[in-house]
Amino acid sequence: MPRDPNQLAAAIVRMTTGQEPKPQPEPDTRNPAAVALSKLGASKGGKARAAAMSKKKRSEIAKKAARARWKTR
Repeated sequence: MPRDPNQLAAAIVRMTTGQEPKPQPEPDTRNPAAVALSKLGASKGGKARAAAMSKKKRSEIAKKAARARWKTR
């Protein structure tokens, strides 16, 4: 987008009237296999961590999270 106010206004008018195409988002350049593998690991991580902890430790973590969440309210 131009920095000059007049050019910016003209660009906005062109976009709203359909005379100028809207900017296209950049294509995703990530490796699809790596993205899929990451999602698999992420969905298992929290469950595996919780299963490995004792009930007392999970409770302490939950209390700490609740305190942090309600700290600003």
